[in-house]
Amino acid sequence: MGSPFLAGLRDDIRRRGYSYATEKTYLLWIKRYIHFCEMRHPAEVGPARITDYLTKLAVRDHVSVDNQKVVLNALVFLYQKHLGITVGDLDFKLARKQRSLPSVLTQAEMSNVLACMRGSTRLAGFIMYGGGLRISE
Repeated sequence: MGSPFLAGLRDDIRRRGYSYATEKTYLLWIKRYIHFCEMRHPAEVGPARITDYLTKLAVRDHVSVDNQKVVLNALVFLYQKHLGITVGDLDFKLARKQRSLPSVLTQAEMSNVLACMRGSTRLAGFIMYGGGLRISE
């Protein structure tokens, strides 16, 4: 990370005890926000650009609601905790909840999968299928 600003931000995140995954995510979105602001310092552009950025993510980039909330948290951290600038109320367009249908094999497809299995793997497959379990369970 070549930027002294981002290095200081990373140190601040670590001092506050945030997880490494949160650190990586916050830094990624803050870098993208800085690029959105045409490489200007966040203190210079002020928190008013947050609304524009979050709306762009929802309307043009079609990010999920959850992803948009992560970006909001990262930017609020940047302004309020790191820079000490109050964000206030933000009026941005929320991303639409994306519906995702589960991918399910037909009975015939599942029979073909189970037919290819042998031994204890086959037994485990039959038990999972018969019990209605997902792979993650």
